[in-house]
Amino acid sequence: MAGRFDRFQWRAVVARYAGADWARSLWQVVSTIGLLVVTLVVGYKLMPVAPWATALVMLVIAGLLVRTFIIMHDCAHGSFLPWPEVNDAVGFITGVLTFTPFLQWRRDHAIHHASSGDLERRGTGDVSTLTVAEYEALSRVGKLKYRLYRHPIVLFGLGPIHMMVLSRWRTFSASTGPTQLWNVWMTNLAIAATATIFILTVGWESVVLLYVPAMYLAAAGGIFLFYVQHQFEEAYWERGQQWDYATAAITGSSFLQLPPVLNWFTGNIGFHHVHHLGPKIPNYRLPQAHAENTIFEAAPVLTLGTAVKTLRLALWDEAQGKLVSFRDLRARRAAR
Repeated sequence: MAGRFDRFQWRAVVARYAGADWARSLWQVVSTIGLLVVTLVVGYKLMPVAPWATALVMLVIAGLLVRTFIIMHDCAHGSFLPWPEVNDAVGFITGVLTFTPFLQWRRDHAIHHASSGDLERRGTGDVSTLTVAEYEALSRVGKLKYRLYRHPIVLFGLGPIHMMVLSRWRTFSASTGPTQLWNVWMTNLAIAATATIFILTVGWESVVLLYVPAMYLAAAGGIFLFYVQHQFEEAYWERGQQWDYATAAITGSSFLQLPPVLNWFTGNIGFHHVHHLGPKIPNYRLPQAHAENTIFEAAPVLTLGTAVKTLRLALWDEAQGKLVSFRDLRARRAAR
């Protein structure tokens, strides 16, 4: 693992790429939403005559919804557009399209960025991760709950339902104040109003059989992307004073190498190490920042093949400084 990075060096690096190119950003949002509308129309027209073709179009719709979410994500960081009010408006609209309360998600995500990799500040905006010692201290029921939570079927099968449905209700907490709670309910109202308009003017099939399934696929894909960005064997976790922001960003965030077409649909989020170091860098500048600066060579590299293998990992082993699986833990017990 790399040592701490020089503060003046990495700050100078990210400063060169931070800030929005408003023309490029506007084109990105117009083209993405435009393509989303077109594919929704095509998918709806194909439903009664070619269901198999609709299924293929649904995959494209899901990809465009992921890209729409990335636009909302950049708006949450204030990196997408240079005008705060317009930036927030685009964030709210794209949040409605992706079933995400913008201001609430922005708050949760800010906490995630400020604490990613810090064992003392886990629990907000991240995938819950226990240490081996914490897991061993649980009751049988507690261990079962954690094992179920970390199972891929639950993470990627039930996780999207949680994002789409259960996140519609929040109560006051450390990350949810009056502003965030108001935003949650305004988003709920906007989603309900939009769905009602489509049901009354186009038909219930447009929502129930096309948009919702596509959103489910997009949410599952988004959870997978978020998971592999911080859940890999040589991840970064430290406690308190040992934690370092830049080290957590570069070595605790993966560089997920994707084909160009998937980089487009995912808004280059595979360059997550660059994004975590410089969250003010818009998505379309992440590849350039990575290519032009050797500081990013320390980032752990994943491919789709190696990313899938990380799904077995579930516990942080503080003694070894790496994530391990339940099978690894059983093998260790057997060897004692």
